[in-house]
Amino acid sequence: MTQIAFIGLGNMGLPMARNLLKAGYPLKVFDLQRSAVDTLAGEGAVAADSATDAIDQAQVVISMLPASRHVEGLYLGDDGLLARLPAGTLVIECSTIAPESARKVHAAARERGIALLDAPVSGGTGGAAAGTLTFMVGGEAQTLEKARPMLAAMGKNIFHAGPDGAGQVAKVCNNQVLAVQMIATAEAMAMGVANGLEPAVLAEIMRQSSGGNWTLEKYNPWPGVMENAPASKGYSGGFMAELMAKDLGLAQETASHNGNSAPMGALALQLYRLLLKQGKGKQDFSVVQQLFVE
Repeated sequence: MTQIAFIGLGNMGLPMARNLLKAGYPLKVFDLQRSAVDTLAGEGAVAADSATDAIDQAQVVISMLPASRHVEGLYLGDDGLLARLPAGTLVIECSTIAPESARKVHAAARERGIALLDAPVSGGTGGAAAGTLTFMVGGEAQTLEKARPMLAAMGKNIFHAGPDGAGQVAKVCNNQVLAVQMIATAEAMAMGVANGLEPAVLAEIMRQSSGGNWTLEKYNPWPGVMENAPASKGYSGGFMAELMAKDLGLAQETASHNGNSAPMGALALQLYRLLLKQGKGKQDFSVVQQLFVE
């Protein structure tokens, strides 16, 4: 079966890699946090001592990293992985990064005869663990078909968004909507509770009414309303507020690149940057609820 190198075993990468193992793919893994590597080694993966070691003999490379600079640092330049991978290798880059950064890596890969997809995901840590992620894929359609079996082992929905970088554009659009939904829901929850409503009752009324949205369905920000939501676990786990701030910044860059206006996204970015100043960047992004509670 196809030999895969998986680089980046954070909150999302580790369960994604685990699902590839469950699907029977031989996996060699690397992360700067050795404990994550050891965890998967105990489940059947081969531990690598470096990214370069991980790609040895690999036919497919999958990466899940925090930001554009990490992706460019991993793949580009004379010491980058693209300079070491043989022509014909398939690279599936699942990080959420700037579309222009993705296009830069695409161009470098193409020069070396390496097939590359930008394939950011939606679905959070729960979706990563359950193997129900949504993949938003940029790149050539024929390359996506080669990658589809591996993506299907990690996700439920696989969309070809368009050419190089299109997956990243789709992702920042999606996350801007998610952030605005979360803020609007948190603001309304605080207003209702302050005026005497029971939070669970208010949440259900809105969920079944015209204000219904994904946040109310799956991820309520008020503690105790949803037992398994991060809000009910001290805002731990899930998708960190600092990553939402990063994605909102990417959305603003993407909008300004073509002269678009995104005022709701700009306001959401300001609120998430405020959370970072308050030291809450490592908490789940639903912690924005606390900005509306005295």
